Amino acid sequence: MNNLLVLPLLIPAFTAVILIFLKERVDLQRIISAVSVCLNILVAGIIVYQVSAKGIQTLYMGGWLPPYGIVFVADMFAALLVLIGAIVGAACLFFSFASIGEERERFYYYPFFHFLLTGVFGSFLTGDLFNLFVCFEVLLVASYALIVLGGSKGQLRETLKYVLVNVISSSLFVATLAYLYAATGTLNMAHLSMRVAEAGQGGVLNVIAVLLLIVFSIKAGLLLFFWLPDSYSAPPVAVRALFGALLTKVGLYAIIRTFTLIFVQEPGLTHTLIAWMAGATMILGAIGALAYNDLGRIFNYNIIISVGFIAFGISVATQDSLNGVVFYLMHDMVAKALLFFLGGMIISASGTDRLKEMGGLIRRYPWTGWMFFVLTLALVGVPPLSGFAGKVMMVRSGFGQNHVTLALIALGSSFIVLYSLIKVFQQVFWGGEKREEQVKPLHYKAMMVPAAVLFAIVILMGVGAETVNGYVSQAGAVLADPALYINAVMKE
Repeated sequence: MNNLLVLPLLIPAFTAVILIFLKERVDLQRIISAVSVCLNILVAGIIVYQVSAKGIQTLYMGGWLPPYGIVFVADMFAALLVLIGAIVGAACLFFSFASIGEERERFYYYPFFHFLLTGVFGSFLTGDLFNLFVCFEVLLVASYALIVLGGSKGQLRETLKYVLVNVISSSLFVATLAYLYAATGTLNMAHLSMRVAEAGQGGVLNVIAVLLLIVFSIKAGLLLFFWLPDSYSAPPVAVRALFGALLTKVGLYAIIRTFTLIFVQEPGLTHTLIAWMAGATMILGAIGALAYNDLGRIFNYNIIISVGFIAFGISVATQDSLNGVVFYLMHDMVAKALLFFLGGMIISASGTDRLKEMGGLIRRYPWTGWMFFVLTLALVGVPPLSGFAGKVMMVRSGFGQNHVTLALIALGSSFIVLYSLIKVFQQVFWGGEKREEQVKPLHYKAMMVPAAVLFAIVILMGVGAETVNGYVSQAGAVLADPALYINAVMKE
């Protein structure tokens, strides 16, 4: 057993509790928060090293062996997501220092921030579906507070919608878990995989699989994304970046884990549904990215396109495509956070989020402009940037497994991403400035620091793709062969 596995949850959870009692000490909240996120990066890095050197790591809480107790599991897939999530969380925190404002900081912004990280990391590391539900609820409750914090009319409206959608999906989730427990007698993921294989996935188990797909698709924004574009436009930029980078990825993680480990017996049903949903999501996301002319919605629909692209890789379900899913998921967590950072800096400098009212910023902010341009190429998948390797593996597998139509839609969606973001680059940074009053963002240099760190990761993940792929291949091997996960969890 490895006791380190609980630290990525405990560190932010204890940090959040401590910060609740420091409401008026904003400076102290910042220091403690910074120490906390840096410590979590260190712990996550150690866990990745241990998984690489010693194989899948497990922790049975209280010594209760599966399927009876709470178990935390770190295979390479979960470990990598925890590490990237910790880095992105730290970047969002430091961006918050420069942008969130003292009024929000005094009303428990940092405690809610850390509670959200607790739920995210717990979702990645848990080996039990009920604990996954609990971690979902922790991050969702924190996200409700982060969306509404500030109290503007738009925030209140979108919070109501966001809460309603997630309450319904969470109710469906817990009801589905009840049916699953009644059918199998367990909620431990590894044990579930064994029980489903023994019973044969059919009848009621297929219904349960489809219900779980619906629940996780709502969380991820896969096809059922009607709530996402407006809800993610309501909070401040740092919160948008955190949501865009991490929240949809938790839903995607749940889909990947469920349909590569538990419900793998009837891919003709489950994976075909995922494929159809992926194609529709990419198409509808592309339409949305083309239809709007404000930065927030353009960026939000690009989140939706990437969700569909990852789901396409899941539906193909070969070792190569699953490697691509892992690589692209890591890339997208970093790239989407950076996209929202740069977008927030653009809006601050322009004084508006409307493209028609922007222009000429390349003269005042050349570094922001060229970072945005390079990031656009990375999101499209231009080598040697971070988006290239994952996209190549998924598209190659799609063509190789006769998913030609989906592969073509995926390629087409990449061109839409290119067009939508190049349009932003052209209208924001070139031409003349259209507003007489030139606004200089407060704390611009402080905002640039976390953006530059994520930008460097985008470059390094691409240039060092061969090194990264060594870890990604270990993650993909476990996803492609559920027996590796099952044997690691059930061995004691």
